[in-house]
Amino acid sequence: MTFSTLCSQGWFVLAVNHLWQSTLVVLLAWLLTLVLKRNEAKTRYWVWMAASLKLLVPFSLFISMGEFLRPAAAVPMPSPQLAAAIVNMTQPFSRSTEPAIAEFSKLAAAPAPHHTDLATIFFTVWLCGFLALLIRWARNWSAIRAKVRSGSPMSLSIDIPVLSSSRLLEPGVFGIFHPVLLLPEKIADRLSAPQLHSILAHEMSHVRHRDNLTAAIHMAVETIFWFHPAVWWIESRLIEERERACDEAVLQLGNEAETYAEGILNVCKFYTESPMACMSGVTGSDLKRRIVRIMTKQTGRKLDVSRKLLLSVAAAMAVAIPVTFGLIHATQARAQSAPATPARNIAATWQGTLHTNRDLRFVIKITKSNDGTLAATFYNVDGDPGGIPVISTKLNGSLLKLDLPFGTYEGTLSADGNSIAGTWRQGSNPLPLNLVRATPATEWTIPQPPPRLAPMAADANPTFEVASIKPSGPEEHGPRYDFRNRRFSVIHASLSDLLKFSYGLQQSQIAKAQDWVNSESYDIFAKPDGDGEPSIKQWESMVKKLVADRFQLKFHFEKREQAVYLLTVARTGPKLTRSESDPSASGGIGFGPPGNFGATNATMADIAEALGQGVLNRPVEDQTGLTGRFNLRLMWAPEGLATTTENTNALPDFFTAIQQQLGLTVVSTKAPVDVLVIDHIERPSAN
Repeated sequence: MTFSTLCSQGWFVLAVNHLWQSTLVVLLAWLLTLVLKRNEAKTRYWVWMAASLKLLVPFSLFISMGEFLRPAAAVPMPSPQLAAAIVNMTQPFSRSTEPAIAEFSKLAAAPAPHHTDLATIFFTVWLCGFLALLIRWARNWSAIRAKVRSGSPMSLSIDIPVLSSSRLLEPGVFGIFHPVLLLPEKIADRLSAPQLHSILAHEMSHVRHRDNLTAAIHMAVETIFWFHPAVWWIESRLIEERERACDEAVLQLGNEAETYAEGILNVCKFYTESPMACMSGVTGSDLKRRIVRIMTKQTGRKLDVSRKLLLSVAAAMAVAIPVTFGLIHATQARAQSAPATPARNIAATWQGTLHTNRDLRFVIKITKSNDGTLAATFYNVDGDPGGIPVISTKLNGSLLKLDLPFGTYEGTLSADGNSIAGTWRQGSNPLPLNLVRATPATEWTIPQPPPRLAPMAADANPTFEVASIKPSGPEEHGPRYDFRNRRFSVIHASLSDLLKFSYGLQQSQIAKAQDWVNSESYDIFAKPDGDGEPSIKQWESMVKKLVADRFQLKFHFEKREQAVYLLTVARTGPKLTRSESDPSASGGIGFGPPGNFGATNATMADIAEALGQGVLNRPVEDQTGLTGRFNLRLMWAPEGLATTTENTNALPDFFTAIQQQLGLTVVSTKAPVDVLVIDHIERPSAN
């Protein structure tokens, strides 16, 4: 996965937006605490705590709330500039990065046979940091827990249990929901009674403020977002403000400042600081500044009306801004899904260049029927002439998605309706493909397919006049058959594939085959003798003769009972797209990377046979009762392979996928079938 591909992933954009929004909230919290610097420390503490909680609560939740609250009769904002400003402020990486990503992608678009998955690297690095912090805090918690268990009860007139510990750990409150005060042994010998009283008042202030709970929450934030410097800055601010809040509370209770300061200094002199923020102690923060504030009796003022109003406005805006964005976004999406204006009419000719190891010019013609249904035809200007029907054409707001037998295209229509920024996916390596609306002056000339030949005589018995057989390259996928006019080609086909094609068999119907019959693949290019375009039966007959001649095949048939599959329509009904191509034309069937099957202008019998040969390795009998020809694309997770869809959701297994995507089911049964038993076979002779 390249960096440009990573940046195009939905989860990546969401994560970057969330981190940017949270960082902005932290900066606003800092400015707010500057305004409140003369007020009580506990107020500033909760401002920082709100900034910490923001990291756990993405604005997208409030945005979804705004979309949900949108009135049904909402109309678009009269000021699109204002709407765009709010969008860019709330989600700056959702669209503004697309041009830069597309430009970067043009420089790095050439696919590499071996590439590093950046998403996996990022996740691995994050997981290492997450586990390191988790282990560190678990060890510290376990160590303190052991001290608590080994402590002996003490009798003090306070509201929580008190334990005495032999360890030289500072006085501290341990526990979140059932706190316990842990005091070191003989602390009364090292602190005077007034000093100890002030230290106990400090600890009880921690208990009343629930400081252990809030510290534990922020520790969870740190564990998840350990890579973000802001979370560690927030921790230092929280510790400083909570200790200052406790100092203010101790002084407000009437304790002498000098006695309290001496008590803190004695604790620092004789005992070590708590290793965890969620065990509230006495020390912490900048000790020198704390002592100065205590000795000068610096206590914050309570909030006046203006400060309360300021905090209320800040809290309201934190919720109102994302909710407002959700309202605007939903209203704009509603407007975009309304009947398109001429500038945004997607029905047009679109063209663009796919940059790989060689540039490929693609043209997509989109049409719109009277009922609003979209259809499209795909052309490869630099490839074979003729168009390929697009299986599914969908426009959702500004998002266009095309499903082809061999790949998908997904892109976003620009505001002026004259360009589409998107991604072409064929296999595991997605590539950027940007399309522009063609005009009569700029549109590319699409090569026209040669005139269709007259059919070969039905009683003709042709053979291949010329045939080239060579081993397939390791980068190929298949088998992919192409037999149009008087040209036959097959890419990445094993001898087993050729037998299945020519004799109409499945893998289980081929017996006594050597290993190489299934494992070694070939590319074959051939031309028949005679005149006219052969029928499918004549092509199959020629492949039989080719295999017998070049592979020295000798065999016989036997009847054997085997497991077979029945292809039927699911209870939900078929979910198939009927082909609008010439029904007398040949159909196209192909397998891409593992878990990818496509067909154009194919009958259900063709589809059943292909699934039996290429996926199920059993005979498949068509019992759908569906007539006519269809275009379809089926994607599933091959057994033992981690395959994901374009939006990174896990694909289902084959049997679930065919029901969900095509509305068909495959049922297993048994029946007697013909089995081809190989008596003799050789690797192909030289060309």
